[in-house]
Amino acid sequence: MTSRARLIGIDPGLRFTGWGVIDVDGNRIIHVADGVIATDSGEPVPARLCALYDALTALIQTHKPNEAAVEETYVNRNGASTLKLGYARGVALLAPALEGLTVAEYGAMSVKRAVVGTGAATKEQVEMMVRRLLPAASISRNDASDALAVAICHAHHRASSLRVEAGSRSAAARSAGGRR
Repeated sequence: MTSRARLIGIDPGLRFTGWGVIDVDGNRIIHVADGVIATDSGEPVPARLCALYDALTALIQTHKPNEAAVEETYVNRNGASTLKLGYARGVALLAPALEGLTVAEYGAMSVKRAVVGTGAATKEQVEMMVRRLLPAASISRNDASDALAVAICHAHHRASSLRVEAGSRSAAARSAGGRR
């Protein structure tokens, strides 16, 4: 795994799915693009899922990310809403996987903690920090800032994994060097 990568973050929803693409180079994150995929609530659910899939696939083919990250679904009191959100999340996981990308999943608290420093952050605090970290971001809706936050969270987790890998390699090299 290299420290340079292009990542797409996805905040799934049946009505609005946020997406954000960032480039990562070591500790630097650079905004590439962001937006929202909106589906027509007057259409049947299968048609909306097809539209979501087609839009995500087109975004992946356009921006060519190396990896994807998707926010995990939370369960709310309305079972029907949770189920529909689950449908959208399934598409959000499937589209990048079928394009050959590794897909990571992060809970909302992990995303908030990675971006704001606390898992109890509000949507407004997340958006403010995303705007601060990525000043070039256009962010038309909080779904887009949430998706960028998912991508930033993944970038932080990638960086930690890379440090662990590098540490393991250098420890193995020291160990091998000491056996001569």
